[in-house]
Amino acid sequence: MDVDHPVMRLGLRGLRERFAVADSHGWRLQACMSPVWDTAWAVLALRACGLPRSHPAIRSAVEWIVGEQILSGGDWQVKVPRPECGGWAFEFDNDTYPDVDDTAIVVLALLEGGEGRHVRAAEEKGARWVEAMRSRNGAWGSFDKDNTRRLIYRIPLADFGAMLDPPSEDVTAHVLEMLAGLGRGSGDPLVRGGLHYLAREQRASGSWYGRWGVNHVYGTWCVLSALSTLGCGGPRIGRAVGWLLRVQNEDGGWGESCHSYEDESFAGVGVSTASQTAWAVMSLQRTGHGGDPACRRGLDFLRERQRGGTWPEPEYTGTGFPGDFYLNYGMYRHLFPTMALGMAGGLEQLSAAGGNLVGRRSTADRRPTTADRRGSRRTAG
Repeated sequence: MDVDHPVMRLGLRGLRERFAVADSHGWRLQACMSPVWDTAWAVLALRACGLPRSHPAIRSAVEWIVGEQILSGGDWQVKVPRPECGGWAFEFDNDTYPDVDDTAIVVLALLEGGEGRHVRAAEEKGARWVEAMRSRNGAWGSFDKDNTRRLIYRIPLADFGAMLDPPSEDVTAHVLEMLAGLGRGSGDPLVRGGLHYLAREQRASGSWYGRWGVNHVYGTWCVLSALSTLGCGGPRIGRAVGWLLRVQNEDGGWGESCHSYEDESFAGVGVSTASQTAWAVMSLQRTGHGGDPACRRGLDFLRERQRGGTWPEPEYTGTGFPGDFYLNYGMYRHLFPTMALGMAGGLEQLSAAGGNLVGRRSTADRRPTTADRRGSRRTAG
């Protein structure tokens, strides 16, 4: 087919505009784009820093996110035969493959940064789709339901490490945090099933595995965020915090290399990075340890290493397929340290007022949750 054919021209245009990067280092391709994921986290980070919902950046981001909601069908319908989706995809143009992880974080971002009936409607559609995607074991994978049949690994050409999308700790934690944000407590059947799954999956060390971020530092942060929002977890939180304290580096930061997917004895071992330090710091903040020396040292690590408003991070802290494919997210080095520092400011204000950050978000400019609107009370676990 000639390169001037309309199909070829459209394909080359998509390659150039969506995946190519041209800068001082030359021209190269990216493995993927993450605009929905990055924008949702940006809303959460800006809100953590105190920006009001009325700020133009928050408003425009929320409206763009709502416009990206997918209502059409996709491959997920093979196991979940419902007519309407309601989820969000990771990339610009991937409507056939919305995913649970993006959808959960988007709903959290809309709860935190959005307002208006159309935003509430988008949240509720997204939550309904996520609920339908729950696997039999009470947990959630990212793209599919009950995607656990390992027969595919017996195919001779199956030399790629991660060919399935089974339920994972980090995705399940994000869903539970979303459900908590919508007013669902630990006594809710869906929440209870997810909590049982997370309890089963906690490592003997106290950490949790991270499927989509490197690795145990990421997974532990995801789970602790969910447990603290739900106000439950008890001794499991203490064990996880103990693990984080043990693996803190001498420079005050936290790090973990991709090798921990090959050898779990390397969990929490690696050069300190901005994003992983922020995940650990937020874990401590969310669980009532924001005033601990370890947390203060982590915050100092971030403050001292900021360069030009952001942080250098050549390390790969995002996971595509464990053992095969890792990602260096350009926004991670900025989003999560900004979020941690923003939360630190909120914690200092709460501390001065005699408050506590455990299980709560900032009440400034707070929009009522679904439970608030119904006049119900959350169940504490």
